[in-house]
Amino acid sequence: MDTSIASILLLDGLTSGAIYALLGLAIVLVFAVTRVIFIPQGEFVAYGALTLAILQTGQVPGTVWLLIMLAGVAAAMDAATAWQRHHRAGAALRAAGRTLVVPLAVAAVTAWAAPRQFPMLVQVLLTIAIVTSFGPLIYRVAFQSLADASTLVLLIVSVGVHFAMTGLALLFFGAEGFRNPPFWGVRYQFGAVTLSGQAIIIGMVSLALIVLLWLFFERTLYGKALRATAVNRLGARLMGISAHTAGQLTLAMAALIGALSGLLIGPTTTVFYDSGFLIGLKGFVAAVIGGLASYPATAIGALFVGVVESFGSFWASAFKEVIVFTLILPILFWLSLTDKHAGEDH
Repeated sequence: MDTSIASILLLDGLTSGAIYALLGLAIVLVFAVTRVIFIPQGEFVAYGALTLAILQTGQVPGTVWLLIMLAGVAAAMDAATAWQRHHRAGAALRAAGRTLVVPLAVAAVTAWAAPRQFPMLVQVLLTIAIVTSFGPLIYRVAFQSLADASTLVLLIVSVGVHFAMTGLALLFFGAEGFRNPPFWGVRYQFGAVTLSGQAIIIGMVSLALIVLLWLFFERTLYGKALRATAVNRLGARLMGISAHTAGQLTLAMAALIGALSGLLIGPTTTVFYDSGFLIGLKGFVAAVIGGLASYPATAIGALFVGVVESFGSFWASAFKEVIVFTLILPILFWLSLTDKHAGEDH
């Protein structure tokens, strides 16, 4: 291997690592606030890329119908909860209406706009709105009633949600893969290294999103509330911070990050209905490197995972996934030696 090949592989690895960093940060965020190891994070990536691909064809994506179905289930659950508390039909209807208003509005706008094939920017915004709306609904349906369960139970539910989302993706998108057009088609030549406009966009968006997340947690009231929930759930409840609201907001942010990751990765590779699982797992490896707690360590670990994957695909392409996932073994061993917690809820 000469310097030019190493430079190409390094650039490719850093580009992939930027995506894994976003996913890893989302996984750490969800785990810190809700104690859920969110396996379906990669499904948001696939949903984002495939939703945009269907909008590009002028059709209404299947995620719109799935969003309506999921909103209906969540609204029924909220209405039942409100009825049990107040025994008034008005309270039940208001609870259901609050749950339905945003998903139905997003679905209606998308159904109207899809056949008109607006410019890509509009389609991107619609995709982000659709996929982000899934986050709070998934938390409400799958996790909210189990918020006080053990981490193992939440993990089992998370695996079930992953399989459900993968199966529904096959139903609504089919087995055919899609590849989206790049957002910026320019190419810059630096010796043997070619820097594409899509790689620049991936790096800039990833960096901007990381900065925005930092500003959100450091400068906004909602961000500080999420940090308080992550540090001490009971203390946050005693201070009037709703754990359910924190969970829904956290899943909304995770879905937003997943949707953006799917939009960024869509032009670089063909995305299938089940592609998100492997992509999400690489983000999970980065999150484990960060101990499921440290955001800077997760971002650095994600870049390391991307570089290892890139060089591994050059030396042994058939085993590149094995090489990446083997990284988790010594990290887990080291964490088991250095972790001083005796129980899962300390």
